[in-house]
Amino acid sequence: MNRLTAAVLRHRVIVAVAWLAIAIAGGATASTTVDRLTFDFDLPGQPAYETNQRIVDEFGNGGLTDPLLLVVEGDDAASRADEVAQEVRSAVPGTRTVSPGDDGADVLATDADSAVVVAYAPLTPGPESYAEAQPALEQVAEAASGDGTTVTLTGFSVLEEGGGDDRGLIVEVLIGGIGALVVLALVFGSLLAGLPLLVAAVSILGTFLALLGLTHLTDVSAVVEYLIALIGLGVAIDYSLLVVTRWREESAKGVDNDEAIRAAMATAGRSVVFSGVTVAVSLAALVLVPIPFLRSIGLGGLLIPLFSVAVSLTLVPALLSAVGPRMNWPRRKPAVTRSRLWAAIATGVLRRRWLTVVGSVVVLLALAAPVLGLTLGTAQLSGLANGSAASRALVDAVADGVPAGVVRPTEVLAPEGDAQGAVEQLTGLDGVAAVVAPPGQEWSADGQSLLQVWTDTDPTSDTGRATLQRVRDEADDLGVAVGGTPAEDADFISAVYGKAGWVVLGVAVVTFLLLARALRSFWLPLKALALNALSLAAAYGVTVLIWQDGHGTELLFDRTATGAVTIWVPIAAFAFLFGLSMDYEVFILSRMREEYDALMAASADSTAGAATEREATDRAVVEGIANTGRLVTSAALILFFAFIALSTVPTVEVKVLATALALGIAIDAVIVRGLLAPALVGVLGRANWTIPRVLSRALLLRPSEPRHLGSPGYVDPRHSAGRSSGRRGR
Repeated sequence: MNRLTAAVLRHRVIVAVAWLAIAIAGGATASTTVDRLTFDFDLPGQPAYETNQRIVDEFGNGGLTDPLLLVVEGDDAASRADEVAQEVRSAVPGTRTVSPGDDGADVLATDADSAVVVAYAPLTPGPESYAEAQPALEQVAEAASGDGTTVTLTGFSVLEEGGGDDRGLIVEVLIGGIGALVVLALVFGSLLAGLPLLVAAVSILGTFLALLGLTHLTDVSAVVEYLIALIGLGVAIDYSLLVVTRWREESAKGVDNDEAIRAAMATAGRSVVFSGVTVAVSLAALVLVPIPFLRSIGLGGLLIPLFSVAVSLTLVPALLSAVGPRMNWPRRKPAVTRSRLWAAIATGVLRRRWLTVVGSVVVLLALAAPVLGLTLGTAQLSGLANGSAASRALVDAVADGVPAGVVRPTEVLAPEGDAQGAVEQLTGLDGVAAVVAPPGQEWSADGQSLLQVWTDTDPTSDTGRATLQRVRDEADDLGVAVGGTPAEDADFISAVYGKAGWVVLGVAVVTFLLLARALRSFWLPLKALALNALSLAAAYGVTVLIWQDGHGTELLFDRTATGAVTIWVPIAAFAFLFGLSMDYEVFILSRMREEYDALMAASADSTAGAATEREATDRAVVEGIANTGRLVTSAALILFFAFIALSTVPTVEVKVLATALALGIAIDAVIVRGLLAPALVGVLGRANWTIPRVLSRALLLRPSEPRHLGSPGYVDPRHSAGRSSGRRGR
């Protein structure tokens, strides 16, 4: 770290110009990068995915894309729906329809003068599958309305986007950036508040430039652009905030500006390295998941901490060396980084350490309890309900008796000669409302007929899942293939979470070794992993409570419960929250380690008597929290605002992910790092600072190696020859 800092200070102009060039290039190519992102959710090798691919290849639509629905309301709705189906096929050639007049499709009409037309229109590549067909179908609906009849275009894909226009990425970044600026202004009270935002901008643009290169090597999901922008905003600010805060602390001692930078980089800079590597490792977990969509999120997300670390370790010291002192304007007094409030909190926690541990664990377990009822899947129709005409029409039709499974059908590919037999067998299954083999050449291709299976209840509900399993079991006996979004959801769950335990275990082991190397401790990394598990479980539990069970959903998001948590959210939230919360752990524990080693060194040199292990540990906890509490709180607030910005995206799936991330950061910063972590360090006492010799040798630690992050040349007095205290080393 010292050599890197020296090189940066010698060539600070070159460093600044290089990052400026990277940022300009990233900004200039950002639109190209976004255009190269994909919207595919491939599940290669999974039976439902392979069937859906066959359906799309042979019929041009369907499969993983649910149909559009036209709800007809008024007198003689069933007859009028059949006419609307003909008008749809004329307006958009290539569209496959099912209406109440088709054999077996009478369930599409109700006794309440309403009926539904199922329409599979030609697909458009990109985020909106029916982008080209939908305007024409809206015109059909409008033209067919009148004389007491109302026709409304709706469908799962229409409601899933929230019934509103999706905003551009720049809006989300601005929301998060404004929140970050407010927090930074309160922290610094000077022009320094703009420095972390500048670092974040350079990091994000640089990451987008690297992402462009990645898109030439593999497909990258469009979700990555939001994660880079908003998580990059938080992480880059976190790292630069840590370095700048430590620089201000060293500068307040009256040392030369460059010396303050060197001291900050030797301490905070090393923490940034270990934090960034930890975040990268957790994101690398997604690369191991056998799903291209999630692998691309892992690869793209992996770039975020790497660029944030690189910028924080090079551009920040270069700017601080050039203009750092002048950026303290208009602050006049020397900066005070030690928080008396957080010192008092830490002192109070240690005074009641066991009570704090028990109370915090009970609260976290209570928050985590709802996760035991977690249901993974696509949102139920009830969870997509809103005040739009499309939502009201569809919800009313289902309430009037149209099977909920019509919204998300299960599709079955059967040989033409066996189609009728398959219809009869599947129709008799419990929970199946109807099985339809629509007439017309557009429903047959390459000797295969495409059947529609509609369940009585929502496919995401428990009864809907059970019905789907019965359909798949019967299909296996009949030798037919099952596709559609409900079946692919089931395969997604088994593919993602079938080996998730091994992925999590691998991340935990690597993280443990990294932290053990960084903190020279066995118990501190174990404690960090245990607290992360509690924090994640609590975040999952509250997310289930809000989105799946519907407690507070209307108040917070003006929506009803989704009935399920989006399938990929838990694994994605784990990858991001595990690393981000470990950031705070490294910040706090490395400062405690530093304070403890300094206290023990001072005790060994003091003729007034050495501090006991417990006294040194307690003082290290208080000083560590006092010097990092404000920093961690500010960093958490910035990330919290970034995720709140992400939660304003109309898409429900993104809202669920943003909720999990925001809750995870808030719970971790307030309960875990603010209360439980310092209490546990106080309880463990001397054990915090010990490491078995076998592990020490495996990690290539030398007895004379510095005992805290960023203290070059420091030798622990307990390993020094001739020490007077008489206490044994580890």
